[in-house]
Amino acid sequence: MKKLKDFTIQFVGLSTGIHLFDYRIDKTFFEEFEYNELNDIDVLASVKLVKKETLLEFNFKVSGNVNVNCDLTNEPYAESINGDFDLVVKFGEDYNDENEEILIIPHGEYEINVAQYIYELIVLSIPSKRIHPGVKDGTLQSDILERLEELSPKEKDNTTNKETIDPRWDTLKKLLTDK
Repeated sequence: MKKLKDFTIQFVGLSTGIHLFDYRIDKTFFEEFEYNELNDIDVLASVKLVKKETLLEFNFKVSGNVNVNCDLTNEPYAESINGDFDLVVKFGEDYNDENEEILIIPHGEYEINVAQYIYELIVLSIPSKRIHPGVKDGTLQSDILERLEELSPKEKDNTTNKETIDPRWDTLKKLLTDK
């Protein structure tokens, strides 16, 4: 967790107004959280802090690329992500993070670590269903896709369907219409 100390913002010495912080996020950041679903990551996280007299307003923005595996073919590809999140930090008697958009910290605090918020924003910006762009446009050549095509159900012919209907059903249908 030593690497996450770089994400600690000491707001006590900052003047009232806007302050900007930029972080380059790579795979080592996610290793600290023991999150292994990403092959590689190159994301820029920008944190805008607006310090006011009685509260702090944070705006988190992430943009970049994550390399993930396709859910259909398991082929790795680069997924572009963008996301933003607003957080208001107020001062109170006790620490309270029950509301996801408002954080209450004790009056004596002088710093806040933003690593967890950046981590959650990146993970939530990744699509839940990851499909390789080559699958969508049909340009990806993969053994798995060929096998899926072979095993997919084929469309039935309507003419063969009528031949296989048992004639006894026609007699039963007459009972419904002969009232």
